Parts: sequence; structure tokens; C-alpha cells
Amino acid sequence: MLLLANLLFLAWAAWIAPPPPLAGLATPSAPDRRGIRLLRESPVSPRLPSRGADPASRPAAEPSGAECVSAGPFLDRAQAQGAAAQLQRRGFTSRLRTATDEIRVGQWVRVPNLATAEDAANALAALKAAGLADAEIVHEDSPGNIVSVGVFGEASRADEAVAIVRSAGFAPAVSERTRTAEVFWLDVDRRENGSLPELEVLGTAAQAAAPPLELRACPASGTSAG
Repeated sequence: MLLLANLLFLAWAAWIAPPPPLAGLATPSAPDRRGIRLLRESPVSPRLPSRGADPASRPAAEPSGAECVSAGPFLDRAQAQGAAAQLQRRGFTSRLRTATDEIRVGQWVRVPNLATAEDAANALAALKAAGLADAEIVHEDSPGNIVSVGVFGEASRADEAVAIVRSAGFAPAVSERTRTAEVFWLDVDRRENGSLPELEVLGTAAQAAAPPLELRACPASGTSAG
């Protein structure tokens, strides 16, 4: 009888009894919610990025990890004050600050390395005839003669000038032009909900500025313009 009871117990354990529940999995024998873990709660689970998350919207991509960003540069005080008013209407607190920065003027399109002054004069006449009325001969430290087509703040206009220069039979050169100027920045604090402004908040002020506006981390200290 004892042997028969042992055999019956082994048969029940092997074929009838449910398996023990696995940690972190929901089974009919473990309906308790405390026995179910999310993937991120597992000690061996990888940290997966959120589906559809935009890398630019993550905290690491913000222009500062602190509580303030600087918006600018603005070429004049009135322009900066107009942007500050737009920020204030959206709940942002900002402070006006002056700085002396190297600012981008635009893309300089030119025809360089002309052999003689006569060649430069002929090139100038051809470029003007092609529709580049602002072209002029310039003299710089580099060897050769240069015909400047113009400095363009918008990339599309620079591309148009390059196309005209090529259609006139010349090889254009393009480079960035900058200058040192006194400009204005707005140091903008985070709102209570933790948000920082975007360039779109500046509205028409961003379109009217000659240098492209940007957001950067606030300096450790700055001079207020009042």
C-alpha cells in the first residue's frame, strides 16, 4: 500500500500538478498582481527607449542642463525687447544682456584668382550683364584679382548667385562672412512647469534678425542692459 501511494504521488506530481510560477510572469496559479513585474522592473531587463521618441526632445539635447537659456543675438535693443514681450506673454521671465560677439553676416560669393586687372574688369562686365548688378572688384591680401558678387544672408539667394556666376562661365567661391558687433541676448528662465522656450516663440523677431537666432546655455555671469 505504501509503495502504491508513493507511485500515485509521483504520477500526480509529474503529470497533474501545475508547475511553480515564474517570477515576473502572470500564470493561472499566480493571479496576485504583486507577482507581475514590468519589463523595466526586471533586474536583467535592458533600458529601452520610448517608441517614437524624438532625440531632439530628450533632456540631453537641450541647449542647457541648467535653468536658463540665452536667446539671440539681436542687433538692436528694440528688437530684443519685442522678443522679450512675446516671451512674457507665454509665461517666460527674461533679462536683457549686451555682449560683443562675432556674428554671421552671410555667404560671400565671389570670383577669385583672376590673372590681371583687365581680366577682372572683363569678368565684372560679364557678371553685371548676367544680372548681378551689385558685383564689384575688390582688392585683398590674397594674390590675384577678385570680383565680389555679394554677401547674402539667405542661403537661397547665395545659391541663385552661384548659379548665375556659373552660367556666365566663371568658377565661384563661397565662404562665410562674419563681423564683430555689440549685440543683445535674452537670458530666459525655465517656467514653473520646467519648459524652456523654442525659437518659434520669438515669432516675427526671429525673421527680422539679420544673424540667425539661436538658443544656447546662459553664461555663468553677464552684464544686464536693463
